[in-house]
Amino acid sequence: MADPQVDLQPDRVLFNGAIYTMDPRLPRASALAVVGGRIAALGSDDLKAAAGPGTDRVDLEGRCVLPGLTDAHIHYTWFARGLQDVNLGDTTTLEDAMARVAQRAHTTPPGEWIRGRGWDQEVWANRRFPTAADLDRASSTHPIALVAKSGHALAANSLALAQARVTADRPDPAGGRIVRDATGQPTGLLLEDAMDLVLEAIPEPDVETIAAAVEGAFERAWRVGLTAIHDVDRLDAFDAYQRLHARGTLGLRVVKYLPSDILNAALALRLRTGLGDDWLRIGGIKAFADGALGPRTAAMLEPFVGEPGNLGMMTLSQAELDHLVRRASGGGLALAVHAIGDRANRAVLDALSTAQPSTPPLRHRIEHAQIVHPDDVGRFAALGVVASMQPIHATQDARMVDRYWGERGANAYAWRSLLNAGAVLAFGSDCPVEDMNPFLGIHAAVTRARSDGYGGPDGWRPEQRLSVTEAVWGFTQGAAYAGGMEQAIGSLSAGKWADLAVLDRDIFTCDPAAIAETQVLGTMIAGEWVFRT
Repeated sequence: MADPQVDLQPDRVLFNGAIYTMDPRLPRASALAVVGGRIAALGSDDLKAAAGPGTDRVDLEGRCVLPGLTDAHIHYTWFARGLQDVNLGDTTTLEDAMARVAQRAHTTPPGEWIRGRGWDQEVWANRRFPTAADLDRASSTHPIALVAKSGHALAANSLALAQARVTADRPDPAGGRIVRDATGQPTGLLLEDAMDLVLEAIPEPDVETIAAAVEGAFERAWRVGLTAIHDVDRLDAFDAYQRLHARGTLGLRVVKYLPSDILNAALALRLRTGLGDDWLRIGGIKAFADGALGPRTAAMLEPFVGEPGNLGMMTLSQAELDHLVRRASGGGLALAVHAIGDRANRAVLDALSTAQPSTPPLRHRIEHAQIVHPDDVGRFAALGVVASMQPIHATQDARMVDRYWGERGANAYAWRSLLNAGAVLAFGSDCPVEDMNPFLGIHAAVTRARSDGYGGPDGWRPEQRLSVTEAVWGFTQGAAYAGGMEQAIGSLSAGKWADLAVLDRDIFTCDPAAIAETQVLGTMIAGEWVFRT
């Protein structure tokens, strides 16, 4: 494939680079030519000879170039809207978090809702969940809703509970729990689907407001080399993306997974996975099988350490999962199912084993797959199920894993085991649960190392580490495959879109510890620079 003929004068030629194509037919190149937004040729710097008077010549000065990176699991509208919420992600104590809420209350008219995000009781000294009484001290004249970092717990103050009609007499919703004190009164903590009781009481912004927030956040993705995302947010996100696409202002390629509660409508409209184009397409249906590790609601085969009665929570029964899979797959819609615990992963794999066959086969996915029983690891490849995982969770959650799963943690974030068993890995961030920067994820996948040294000098559970190439593959070819876009993106190959990122270091040769510090110098989508330093 070296220096193929360029039939048309290139719009742009990039040369003198260390281009890692992620295409096994030509793994490395020093130059590439772009025509009409697509890669026309790759090879040596001899490609400069194809440049004409109107060609933009870009000297890469030896810089490392990757295919544009894809985040295969992100809540982008949640992230974009959350930029206006009270950020509690770096608070170190409950008191610090409440002080930030109180500060926002001073500048917010009484009666208006205050939203916050990112609190994590596990990093607070007493590891205590916040209560309504805590939030009442921050303000009793504003309804307050604070979503946990995990996205699976919410703390509300008394006014918010009152407006949401969450009382002692209110029963737990299916798939959720209202945490109560010894007298049966709600404490202010809501888990899983019970969160919706409060969230649905908050006035929703109109779709144009959401679209404006999303458009304003695109540069944050470009700055870290992202050119595509798999969005798993609600239906209003799909509306916002469609509006931006129609205006020509959709700044990322989006594969949208639709919430399972609209499955009937999707089937009635005969929507199918793959509908759309290379900017916006339907990926399938997103569903939840269980909770999360932080609030100890992940569905486990054996109890959480120190909690003999707690096996977590299945948010869908096996019968409901089986029914969902049969209906969605029968209608040509792939499933992307959230499963954290080993019991949930087994249940989803059991359900996916009943999926209706299709041509071509649907690419069903399990989202997170955080702990998988060894007996189930090989089933991903056998069933053709993509393991859609977020490497940064491993380093962020290591202490919690050891605390609540103990020795079972050897089966947590088992990328090496899954890859060796033949599974396709698609990597993302779960932003805003974690930082969307894919280089933090690549660093985590390669080193499994934490900044505090927890887990030892070789990283936490180092037997599950990946090579740099394998980690980058998860954010490029693996993610493209999961979204059905491997013919258009995922590698720098002739005929594919010229989506790429230029880095300040060669992550394949630098000290692996330095990968997390990588800076993106330029991001290109369809042959045009969307970000450049």
